Amino acid sequence: MLPYTRVRIVGPSMEPALRNGDWVLVRRTGRLRTGDIALLAHPRRPDLLVVKRAARPEGTGWWVLGDNPDSSDDSREFGVVPSASIVGRVTFRYWRPGGRD
Repeated sequence: MLPYTRVRIVGPSMEPALRNGDWVLVRRTGRLRTGDIALLAHPRRPDLLVVKRAARPEGTGWWVLGDNPDSSDDSREFGVVPSASIVGRVTFRYWRPGGRD
């Protein structure tokens, strides 16, 4: 398995940091620091991968939040994300539609 994967952002939950349609590079690792943006399996829908900010470690997992609280399904809804559900850490945004920013 390659250590990096690319992911397309869908939806507004991480605005303004990441917008719908952005592409990011994710390093596959379970190691996070507070403030990192992570790719993780949604706790209630393990087949769905989501991107959220690691707000704080809690027990054996992470409390994760979207940067846009009005449009985010995050730990306020589903609680702590187990560390085993962390796929990786976003390391780089390499495409933003329209070339703005």
